[in-house]
Parts: sequence; C-alpha cells; structure tokens
Amino acid sequence: MQKLEFKLRDFNINDADSVAENANNFNVSKFLMDRFPYPYTRKDALEFIEIFIPGITGKIFAIDVAGSAVGAIGLHIQKDEYRFNAELGYWLGEPYWNNGIITSAVKSIVKYGFENLEINKIYAKVYEPNKVSSIVLVKNGFKVEARLANNAFKNGMLVDELIYSRFRE
Repeated sequence: MQKLEFKLRDFNINDADSVAENANNFNVSKFLMDRFPYPYTRKDALEFIEIFIPGITGKIFAIDVAGSAVGAIGLHIQKDEYRFNAELGYWLGEPYWNNGIITSAVKSIVKYGFENLEINKIYAKVYEPNKVSSIVLVKNGFKVEARLANNAFKNGMLVDELIYSRFRE
C-alpha cells in the first residue's frame, strides 16, 4: 500500500470548500451517523467548523493532504460517569482512500489522546458492514468489546453495531 503524506492540524474557516467537496459523497457518508448529511454542502461544512467542533469536549483534527482538509478525525470525551472515555470518529474523502492515511491517523490520534487527555479508554462504533473500518481499528490495537445486534437502522436496513475499544497501557 502506498503511503500518501498527510498531517493532522486544526480546522479553519478556509477549509469549508475542501471539506464540502470531500464530504459530499455517498460512499463517505454511508457508514457515518445520519447527522453527517448527504448531500453535504458548504453550509454543512461551515456549521461543522464554526459550531460543531467548538462544542466538542475533546479534539477534532483536519486530515490535511497538500494543504487541503480532505477528512477529519476526532476524540469526543464523554460526560458524567463516562468522562474517562473518548469516542473516536473519522472520515476521509474517497480520492484519498487506500493510501494508509486513516490507519496512520488513528495511530496518531490514539497517541495524542492518551498523552494529552485525561482518558482511560478510546472506543469506536462501527456498523458491521463497514469491514474497512474494522480492519483499521484492529491494526491499531483495538478489540471488539461488544456487538449490538440490529442496533442501528442504516441505509434502509437494520445492522449490527460493533464497539471497538483500546485502553491506556
């Protein structure tokens, strides 16, 4: 697999066009939560950058390739008795798939999370049909902690949801 150079950085308002261009793809959105819209517009990108990101407890990075934000990866620290857990989420524009970017970005954000945030556990929810995401997580030391049968209605059908977890060493 070819490795494409990327970096993780903060989002800025100038990323809106690139985010909208890369997110406006059914193949990108089909395994994400429904709050990630399709079609995805510049207005959606601006709301993500200006409202959603500042409202998150944790950290969300732009995945930058050649100066453009082509995806996102983040840790969302949970509340109350779950405050030592962070949910991992990510997406990447389809033209950048199969270059090792997400596998490397997950490795980087896990390291960042355990070194910089007061968390003991990072977990990710994956719809069972999303085999690629499962492979990425396993490559990064995550293990299936739970399978919730028929837990989500996605793309017109009930699907199992897998919970992958990794603990602070």
